[in-house]
Amino acid sequence: MEETPSAHQPTAPVPDAVSAADAQARWDTIVVGGGAAGLSAAQMLGRARRRVLVIDAGEPRNRFAAHMHGVLGHDGADPLDLLAAGRAEAAAYGVRVVRGSVARVTPDAQRPATLEVTTTPDEATGSPLVLAARTLVVATGLSDVLPDVPGLAERWGTSVLHCPYCHGWEVRGRRLGVLATSPLALHQVQLVRQWSEHVSLLAAGLGPLDDAVARRLRARGIDLVTADPVEVVGDGPSLTGVRTDDGAVVRLDALFVAGAPRPHDAFLAPLRLERTDTAAGSFLAVDPTGRTSHERVWAVGNVVAPAATVPMAMGAGATTGGAVNMALVTEDFDRAVAERVEVPRA
Repeated sequence: MEETPSAHQPTAPVPDAVSAADAQARWDTIVVGGGAAGLSAAQMLGRARRRVLVIDAGEPRNRFAAHMHGVLGHDGADPLDLLAAGRAEAAAYGVRVVRGSVARVTPDAQRPATLEVTTTPDEATGSPLVLAARTLVVATGLSDVLPDVPGLAERWGTSVLHCPYCHGWEVRGRRLGVLATSPLALHQVQLVRQWSEHVSLLAAGLGPLDDAVARRLRARGIDLVTADPVEVVGDGPSLTGVRTDDGAVVRLDALFVAGAPRPHDAFLAPLRLERTDTAAGSFLAVDPTGRTSHERVWAVGNVVAPAATVPMAMGAGATTGGAVNMALVTEDFDRAVAERVEVPRA
């Protein structure tokens, strides 16, 4: 298994780096990850007059695709353009968006009700910065770890695809393949069949298929290929087929594959957050608002929901933003009552 090579990873430029001045502030919320989910949460919090810092590595999961679909009002738009617009909108509400990544998150031993967010070493000084926040929103997404098949990774996002809802219309009616990497491929190939009558399942990764399963797939005209795939062939970003170990070439115009999702959450290890094991892997356990087992940490977007599309991530981010603000509102009132602080009337 391999991640898509870095040579083929475009980025979403973020102008400012995390600064020493950012480390002097105590933020209401630090959002780690400036994709659709993170910016949506940040925008909601900014509109609630919260002091918000977004730390963004500039590598959203969908950066390999030139267009996004199924996003009402933005169908066909470049996903990086959406993020640029989102950063500008959030900034209008006082949200600060900076370039960087986070190495670890720990409770602040000196200050109650505070988390310490330690960045990776600064580009200029080579030293990390320690930031303080009352709450944390994790929206760092995931990486799709692809099978180690030559010719596959470099076509990721162009003719090697993941989500038929995102890309199926663009390849409708063409020769489509599904490369099996896990039992979830049986779900994926039945779904892909909706977009074309010409579908092949490269089933070697599943082992021997149950007879009932094979009959079900063939009943809808799906071709079952049992030989091992050894190379994806084509011209530049376009593919023409998949060569198998018996020397044959399965002729295809596009290939769907579900990479193994690897959530970007290792920096949270010191908090020992609860996790949930699913068919897709191990993910942070969250409630419907995105709150984790730590009362000050929320997680949203693909880092906890690998199947979430852009509009789903945006909606979840807005929900989480509102939930975080309400938690802060409640804490502000609880503290005021405990300290018996009365706000003078105007």
